[in-house]
Amino acid sequence: MATIGIELCDAGIQTAAVDDANSPAPLEVPDGAGHTEWPGFCHAEGAKLVFGRGGEDNWLVHPRRVLHTFWARLAHEPSTLSNGTKLLSFSELSYFFLREYAARLKAAKSVDKIAIAVPSAYLKDAATEDEKVGLLLGMAGELKLPVAGLVDMACAALCDPRAHGFNPALPVVVIDLQLEGADITLCGTDGKLERKDFIHLPNSGYAHLLKLITGTMGNRFLRHTAFDILEDGRIEQTFFRQTKEFLLSDAPEWRYHINTATRGYEMTAKREQLAGDTHAFAQTLVQGLQTFLQQSPHHSEPCTIALTDRTGHLPGIETKLRTAGFSRLLRLPRGAAACGAARIAANRLAVPSDLADVPLEKSVPLTDTHRGATSLWEARLHKHRHTQSRLIPTHAIMEGVGHVLGTKPRFLIGLGELGADLVLPESFGAATDCTVPLLHEGGRLWFLDQGRAHGAAGISRTTIDAGDHLTIRCGQATANILFAHCPDFHSQHGSVD
Repeated sequence: MATIGIELCDAGIQTAAVDDANSPAPLEVPDGAGHTEWPGFCHAEGAKLVFGRGGEDNWLVHPRRVLHTFWARLAHEPSTLSNGTKLLSFSELSYFFLREYAARLKAAKSVDKIAIAVPSAYLKDAATEDEKVGLLLGMAGELKLPVAGLVDMACAALCDPRAHGFNPALPVVVIDLQLEGADITLCGTDGKLERKDFIHLPNSGYAHLLKLITGTMGNRFLRHTAFDILEDGRIEQTFFRQTKEFLLSDAPEWRYHINTATRGYEMTAKREQLAGDTHAFAQTLVQGLQTFLQQSPHHSEPCTIALTDRTGHLPGIETKLRTAGFSRLLRLPRGAAACGAARIAANRLAVPSDLADVPLEKSVPLTDTHRGATSLWEARLHKHRHTQSRLIPTHAIMEGVGHVLGTKPRFLIGLGELGADLVLPESFGAATDCTVPLLHEGGRLWFLDQGRAHGAAGISRTTIDAGDHLTIRCGQATANILFAHCPDFHSQHGSVD
C-alpha cells in the first residue's frame, strides 16, 4: 500500500508514490492508450468524453469539441461541451476526468492514502477556496478516494527531496505555469514555510505559450517549405505535437517532419529561434513578477526564485530573471509538488473519518521542506543581571564597532549576501543560511530563538535589554555582540529608520 501525492496542475497532472520508508518517486499512470501524460483536456465525441492526452490530440483537429479550462474554472456553471443531450458543467467535466484518472491510478498502484497539491489559484481568497476546495472534496468523497490532506501547490513543490534545497533564511517565490495563466506564490520562511501572497497572471499560461510557438514555428515552416500546416487540422495537430516535444526536450535544435499523401516536408529549427519567439511571453512574465513583488507587503530582498519544471522549459527565462536582478534561482524537478505532497502525507497525515476534517495546508513546517545544505550554527542570548531599570538598546557592538539598531520593524544579523543590517565576519561563510532577526515591537527589541521553535505555534522570543550580549557560533567562527544604550543618541539624531 502506497502513499500517493497528486499534483493537480491542468498543464499535466503528475503523480508520486511513497512505498514503506522510501523517498517519494514519480509514478507513471498510463491512460487507455498507454500515454502517461494527463493534461487537462477533454474531447467530446457525442456521448463519449476523452480526457488527457487523447483530448489534447484533438485540440487543433476539432477545436469546438475540445475544452481545457474546466479545472481552472471549477464551478457548477455550464461549459461549452455537450454529451449529446445537455451542456456539461465545469465541475462535471472535472469529476469525469478525476474518475477516469483515479481508476487508472488504482490499476497502477495499491493506494493507502492520498495528498493532493491544489493549484495556488484555488486559494486566492476565501470565496474561491470554499467553492473549489468544497467541490474537489465532494468529488473525492463520491469516488471514495482516501484523501489525507490538501496542500498549496507551491508549498508542496518545495518539499520535494529530489530538488536542490532552498535557503530557509530567505523568502521563496514559486513561479508555475497552469494552462490558463501563470501562478506566482510568495512563501515566507520564518519558522515555517508559509504562503504569504499570490497573484495569477492571465494570458501567461501554458496553453497560450503552446499556441504561440506552434504558430510562429508554423509560419517559419511555411517560409522554408512553401507548405502551410493550417491546410489540415490533423497536420496542424502533428506539428503542434512536434513543437511541444521540442520545447520540453531543451534540445539545441529540432527536425520537423510532416508527411502528406504525396510527399514529405522537413525543417530544422534552432533553440535560439524558439527563444526569440517566446521573448515577449517571458518578458511579460518577468515584469509581472517584478510588479507583484514591488506591491506585496510581505516581500523582502533578497529572495529565491523557484521555477517549476513547466516554467523552467521556457527558453531564456533564467537569463531574463538574472538580468532583472534575481540571482538566486532554483529549478524544481518534474512532479515536484506531487513528490512533496506524498512526502508530507507519508510523514504526518492520516485519512480522517469525515471529509470535512481533511486539512488544507497553506503552510508546512520547515522539517517537511528540502533546504540547502549548510554548516550548523547557533545563536544564544545571554541576559545581563540588571541592578537598575532596564534600558532599550540603541546600538549593537561587534568587534569594537557600534551599529545603530534604528527603529525598523526588523533588524537582521547575518551574512552580507542575505541583506543583513549587521554583517558577520567572513569566517561565517560556511553558514549559508545564518540569519538572526531582531524585531522592534511594542516599544521593545526582541530576539527570536530559532533553536526553540514549537511547530506551528511559532518561535520563542526574548526581550533584549542594554547590557545583554549575543553569541553566534559556526564551527570555529564566533561573533560576540553587545547591546548598549546611548543616552544622548535619540536626542542628537532623532528617530532613526
